[in-house]
Amino acid sequence: MALYTPAYQPSGDEIAVIETSVGTIRVKLAGKEAPIHVANFVELAEKGFYNGLKFHRYVPGFVIQGGCPNTRDLTSDEVRADKVGPGGPAGTGNPGYSIKGEWTVNPNNQHKDGTLAMARSQMPDSAGSQFYFCLGPQPALDSGYTVFGDALGAEDLKIIHSLGKGDEIVSITIEGTA
Repeated sequence: MALYTPAYQPSGDEIAVIETSVGTIRVKLAGKEAPIHVANFVELAEKGFYNGLKFHRYVPGFVIQGGCPNTRDLTSDEVRADKVGPGGPAGTGNPGYSIKGEWTVNPNNQHKDGTLAMARSQMPDSAGSQFYFCLGPQPALDSGYTVFGDALGAEDLKIIHSLGKGDEIVSITIEGTA
């Protein structure tokens, strides 16, 4: 799969407003530290790519993951039951391209509680649309997965920690775009 280079140029002022079925999460995006990941996320959000997707992976004390397009046509209960969607199993979908990993060039690539990072397969440059929030510090992920944002405050962390498998991403909007 060819690597995609987003057209959007992050300013470093972007804030993602992630409306979920549990509540709203505000995330300061790391446009200066992970410009490819932030630009990709902004472009997907602005196209409405994430609207209606479900969180498909939940590992208590580790991560909550979403952004797989294969969850779009499944109900929350079907995602919880690991039903396979029209595009295949949850966790295997992408936007049709991959982006280059940036964990080696991001000086703040630390997986802390509430960190937003991009999931990928075993191939280093295979991230596309799936993202996760850390549910506590995960330093073992620092050397292989790109961090591209952090929850803004305690209320945001509270919502992140209340998410579960099958919860919906209602919409993602981006504040601070040029």
